[in-house]
Amino acid sequence: MAEIVYLNGSLVAREDARIAALDYGFLYGYGLFETMRAYEGKVFRLKRHLDRLATSAGTLGIAIDKSVLSSAVMDTLHANGLSDARIRLTVSIGEGSAVPDTTTCGRPTVLVVAAEYRPFPGEVYEKGFRAIVSSVRRNSQSPISGMKSLNYLESMLARQEARNAGVDEAICINEEGFLAEASMSNVFLVVDGVLKTPRISSGILPGVTREAVLELAKKSKIPASEGDITLEELIQSDEAFLTNSVMEVMPLTEVDGRPIGSGTPGQVTWKLTAAYEEMVWREVGE
Repeated sequence: MAEIVYLNGSLVAREDARIAALDYGFLYGYGLFETMRAYEGKVFRLKRHLDRLATSAGTLGIAIDKSVLSSAVMDTLHANGLSDARIRLTVSIGEGSAVPDTTTCGRPTVLVVAAEYRPFPGEVYEKGFRAIVSSVRRNSQSPISGMKSLNYLESMLARQEARNAGVDEAICINEEGFLAEASMSNVFLVVDGVLKTPRISSGILPGVTREAVLELAKKSKIPASEGDITLEELIQSDEAFLTNSVMEVMPLTEVDGRPIGSGTPGQVTWKLTAAYEEMVWREVGE
């Protein structure tokens, strides 16, 4: 079966999809994207992803219709006959003049792709991710630090550093030396039973899964705080984990060759992992 994508209002075979040569998403990275996960044909927290996209789109001056985007996501999922899937929604400001000028852009470009998703084996979660500290720094003062922007080069460079080092992820600190996020995930740590994560103004993406985990911590009566966290605090923590919408909650057991806690996933991590799984099935089953 040929892979079907959604492009600007139509479902087409992927090999037939064409983006304009002067699309500002391609030329300048002027656009946004969301990565989501579907479970048994339903996208977890689709509305929350679209709300985040809409907030950033408003800042960038990209006109979107959330109801149209929601339908596009579901239509793409169904057109490919997918149940458990990874979905990417990409929106750019569209085609403009050869000389950079966003006022010349007309209709936004909307692309949705979806593919079957097979989770990491259980052994990966039991062992946890190993990470390095990236040379790439997050800029907490950047207006796009909190957007899931098509300007993704920094994250790609950090991820490449991790691959070159033979590990799973790269941890980024910001220009002030505080912990920010990993290349493609948010970071949590546990110290003396308290769940900690960098504040949003540290230069991080306000992740949908991050938000869900903070909700679960509150419901589970796990003390939680958002603030400035040093790299040494992470390394000296009792346990740590990473979150994103695709891999969910992934234990972080080593940074720069140094074990986090015992070097194995901790009790709070497992508790929140189970609670997150329950949340997913409860919400997609509604």
